[in-house]
Amino acid sequence: MKQILSSTLLASGLMAGSGVSAQDSTNHLPYLLVGTYTHSGKSKGIHVFRFNTQTGDATAVGFGKTTNPSYLAVSPDKKYVYAVNEDRGVSGRVSAFSFDVQTGHLAFINAQSSAGTAPCYAAVSRNGKFISIANYSTGNYLVYPVNNGSIGQAVENIQDEGKGPRSPRQDSPHAHCTVFSPDGRYLFAIDLGTDKIMSYRFDENTGKLKPAEKPYVQVAPGSGPRHLVFEASGRFAYLITELSGEVVVFGYEEGNFTELQTVSSHPENYTGAIGSADIHISPDGNFLYASNRGDANSIAIFRRNKESGRLTLAGFQPTLGKNPRNFNFDPSGNFLLVAHQDTDDIVVFRIDHQTGLLTDTGKRIHVGSPVCVQWIP
Repeated sequence: MKQILSSTLLASGLMAGSGVSAQDSTNHLPYLLVGTYTHSGKSKGIHVFRFNTQTGDATAVGFGKTTNPSYLAVSPDKKYVYAVNEDRGVSGRVSAFSFDVQTGHLAFINAQSSAGTAPCYAAVSRNGKFISIANYSTGNYLVYPVNNGSIGQAVENIQDEGKGPRSPRQDSPHAHCTVFSPDGRYLFAIDLGTDKIMSYRFDENTGKLKPAEKPYVQVAPGSGPRHLVFEASGRFAYLITELSGEVVVFGYEEGNFTELQTVSSHPENYTGAIGSADIHISPDGNFLYASNRGDANSIAIFRRNKESGRLTLAGFQPTLGKNPRNFNFDPSGNFLLVAHQDTDDIVVFRIDHQTGLLTDTGKRIHVGSPVCVQWIP
């Protein structure tokens, strides 16, 4: 596909990315958006591809030029993309882009300060009127209003307090993600430094937060909670712990979590370094997958009991790259894509819907320091 290389310089120092009109043969294909680290000079920002859900092939469309967009979130109407800019040594930002579904073109709208350092996660409220972000290094999280994609001044900025037993990783709070409940009535902040899930009632009209009746869930000391995901019915939630390399299964109801099970995301005899990263449930709800960095460079695969929420190990898949961060399923549910920060590629696996196991397709998407995979169908 021929790519148009013209860009418009914006006053903020960001550029709108190049884009192309989708050809008739590809205009039905979903868009793959890849967040990256740009400090190596190997990537330009948010890279956009068309993805063939039959073959697993990806075709480059263009990019939205911005610095270190390490995590992306897409608005419910698919018109806007939000990115945290995890710039090193300075206060971070959160940036907004409009997205043209006809061309795949990203156009910068505006940016706001993250009021902290190392922002690492973004989420959009169910009604699309607010976004939340988490700052890892400073351990605070914010809620911003959005209007036609434009990010307003933060209406909440909450600072966690405390620490955990694992020095130096837990010498201070480290908010790693913020997740809205499926019904949109709660916001949960997962703090790696304090081993807590902080719980807030969320006002969908104002964006304001109020501590829930049970203001936090204490998880195992030193486990380092990182990411949380809910299954479709909202009855169960699953937490990946970075420092202990485990998946914690919770029953969930009205802002309350009840721990049901904890399983390792590593083989029983594993003795290498642990650094678990991401967690997702397959679109059919039958399997849960968790990525492991450290020395493992693997995806743990679990069969999920839809009635009890509990997990049974199905297997492990080497990710065939180094430092797997975010991963995600394509809209068809046939493929799982794993972003490798250190080997500058995204590996495309085909999913066996009966076993949940993964098979390497041999397809690779080459992009510098990819760390986040999102979709616009």
